[in-house]
Amino acid sequence: MALQSKLFYIRTSFVLVRLSRKFLTKPVANQLSSSLQRVCISRPFFTSRVIMAAPGNRMCWDFTATDIAKRADQLIMKTKAVYDGVGDLKAENVTYKNVIQSLADNDCDYAVERNMLDFCQHVFPNKEMREASVEADKKLSEFDVETSMRQDVFKSLLAFQECNKGDLKPEAKRYLERQIKLGKRNGLHLSKDIQDKIKDIKKRMSDLCIDYNKNLNEENTILEFTEEELAGVAEDFVKNLEKTEAGKCKVTLKYPHYFPCMKKARNPETRKRLETAFNSRCLKENTAILEELVELRQKKADLLGFPTHSAFVLDMRMAKKPEAVKPFLADLAVKLKPLKEKEIKLFLEYKEEECKKYGYKFDGKINMWDMRYYMNMTEEKVYAVDHDKLKDYFPMDVVTKGLLEIYQELLSLKFEEIPGTKVWTEDVKLYSVKDRASGELLGYFYLDLFPREGKFGHAAVFDLQPGCVKIADGSRQLAVAAMVANFTKPLPDKPSLLTFDEVETYFHEFGHVMHQLCAKAEFTMFSGTSVERDFVEAPSQMLENWCWDKEPLNRMSAHYKDKKSIPSDMLDSLVKSRKANAGVFNLRQILLGTFDQRIHTCAKADTAKVLSDLSKEILGIPATPDTNMSAAFGHLAGGYDAQYYGYLWSEVFSMDMFYSRFKKEGIMNPKVGQDYRKWILQPGGSIDAADMLKNFLGREPNEEAFLISKGLNTQEK
Repeated sequence: MALQSKLFYIRTSFVLVRLSRKFLTKPVANQLSSSLQRVCISRPFFTSRVIMAAPGNRMCWDFTATDIAKRADQLIMKTKAVYDGVGDLKAENVTYKNVIQSLADNDCDYAVERNMLDFCQHVFPNKEMREASVEADKKLSEFDVETSMRQDVFKSLLAFQECNKGDLKPEAKRYLERQIKLGKRNGLHLSKDIQDKIKDIKKRMSDLCIDYNKNLNEENTILEFTEEELAGVAEDFVKNLEKTEAGKCKVTLKYPHYFPCMKKARNPETRKRLETAFNSRCLKENTAILEELVELRQKKADLLGFPTHSAFVLDMRMAKKPEAVKPFLADLAVKLKPLKEKEIKLFLEYKEEECKKYGYKFDGKINMWDMRYYMNMTEEKVYAVDHDKLKDYFPMDVVTKGLLEIYQELLSLKFEEIPGTKVWTEDVKLYSVKDRASGELLGYFYLDLFPREGKFGHAAVFDLQPGCVKIADGSRQLAVAAMVANFTKPLPDKPSLLTFDEVETYFHEFGHVMHQLCAKAEFTMFSGTSVERDFVEAPSQMLENWCWDKEPLNRMSAHYKDKKSIPSDMLDSLVKSRKANAGVFNLRQILLGTFDQRIHTCAKADTAKVLSDLSKEILGIPATPDTNMSAAFGHLAGGYDAQYYGYLWSEVFSMDMFYSRFKKEGIMNPKVGQDYRKWILQPGGSIDAADMLKNFLGREPNEEAFLISKGLNTQEK
C-alpha cells in the first residue's frame, strides 16, 4: 500500500509510505519506504555531529529523543518563515522566485527532515525514541494543517497564476495548479468560519490516525499453546518458539508467527483462537478511532460541497468518482463467484475428511479461521506445492542476491552495498544506486527486513529523501528510500528461509524502491511514487510476475544446505498454482474494497456490523463473532481511506503492461526494461498515469490480460 496524506502517504503529502496488497490478503506483511545517508537538513541542525555515509544522503540517525523534539521545533520555525514570506507578498510583487521557488525548495528541505523524524517511530528499537517521534509527528501534523490552511499563501499563488498564464514549464504549471486545487480542497476559497471548522477537523483526524497506527505498532499479544495444539505446524518452527516455564509455546500475532500457524495448524480450535485474537487487535481503541474518523471525514466532505468522503477522495484519482468504483468491484465479484463456489466446495470436502480422520466435529461450513488452512491444503493437494519444503530453497541471502541482480539487469542499474554506515539498528543495510551506462548516482536505499519489538508490523517502502531539483541552484537532490519488512528471522541452526509469499512480497516492495530511485521529477510534490493512489501499486504489481517465471525463480533460489536448484517438478507445480484459490482470494480483496467504499459513503458506520454483513454477502464466510478486523486495517488510517479498491483497479494496468510488452518481447528484455523505466518510473507524478500507460503501451489500456490472470478467460495469450 502506498501511504499518502500530509507527509506520509499514510498521513501527509511529502512522505510516501507504501503498504502492499498482501497486508490483508496474503500471509506476509507489507507496508512503508526509504532512507539513507547522514547529512543533516540545514546548518543549524547538529553540524558538529554530521557524519557523511554517502555523498548526497542527508539522513542522520544519531540523535536523541530530546533532539527529536528540538529539531521538530526548529523545522516548524524555519518553514513558517518561508510561508510568512510568501504570504506577505502583495499581488503586484509576486514572481516565480518568491512564490514557486520559495515553496518548492522548502518542500524539498521540509520533506527530508520531516520524514527522518517521523520514520523513527516505525523502526527504532528504543521505545523512548519511538515515543518522541510520535509526539513530534503530532506536533508537525498540526503544523501541516496550519500551513495547508494559509489563505495568504493561497492568495499569492492565485495572484501568480493570474499574471503568468502560459509562461511556465509543464511541471511547474502542474505544481501551481495542484497547489491551487489543494487549497480549494482545504476550503481556502470559502468563508473564514468554514475554514476554521475544516482546520479543526483536519487536526483531529491527524491525531487519530497517528494514535491508530501507534496502537498497531505497539500491539504485543502473546498466545500460549501446547505442542499438541500446534500439530501440523512445521517441527522446526515449533521447536524454535519461545517457551513458558510450563513448556507451552509462545505465539505472537506478528506475521512470521501468525500465518504459518493459520496455514498448517490442523486443530480448528487453535486456528479459531489465533484468528479471533488477530482480528481483535486494538479492538476497543481502534474501532472507536476509525468510527470517529468516518464521521469527521464526512463532515469535512459536507463543508467542501462533496456528497461523500469517497467522492472527495476520488476527485483526485484515476477513477474520478465512486460511481466508477462500485460497478468495477460488483461486476468483478459476479465473475468470480463461480470460481469461489467451486473452491468452497473443495474446502468442505477436505474439512469433512480431516474431521473424520482426527476426530473433530464437522460443522458443515467454512469459517474465517478455516480459510487460509484449506487454501493452503488446496495448493498442496491439487498443485502438489509443499511450502515447507519450498522455503528451504529461499534463504534470505540467495533471494536478495538474485533479486538485486534481476532488478539491475532489467532496469540497467548498478547497486553497491555501503558497509559501516550509521543506521538505526545493526542488521540494516544501505546500498547506492547508479545508472549502469552513465554511472550517474541516482540515490540510496535501506533494507530493514526482520521483525523486532515496536517495529512497523507489515512491509512497506518509506520515502525518506525525495529525488527533486533545488530550484535555487538547479542541483538535483538524490532520492533515498527504505524498505521495511518483517520476514522470517534466522534460527540457531538455519538461516532466514523465506516463504514464497515473502519472496513475492520482497519483489513487490522492492519495485516501489525502484520507483522512488528511478523517478526524475523536478518537484518534491511529484517525486517517486507520488502518482494517483489507484495507480501507485501497478508498477510493483507488474513486477510480481517475475516471481512466477522459472528463469527469475531459479536466479533467486538455491537450497540452503547444498545450493541445489529447485527441482523442475516442484517449480512446475509452483508456477501452475498461481491461479489457485483465485475466487476466494480476489473476493476477499473485493470485500475489503467494498467495505472501505461503504463506510466512506455514509455519515456514520458501525464498522464491525458493516464488515460482518459484507463478509457474508460477498465472501460467503461470516466474520468471527466479537471481532472487527477493521480495527487493525492500517490502510484506513494510513492514507488509503476510500482507496483500497485501488489494488484491484491498478492490477488491470499491471497485467496489461506485463502481457503486452514483457511477456511478448521477453521478461528480461533490456529494451522493454528501459522503456518501462523511461515511461512508467521516470515521470514520477509529473504527468497523469493514463498518459504514462499510453506512452508505454502505445495504446489505451484494457482489462483482457487482467481477466485472464484471474482465471476468468480460457483464452491464453
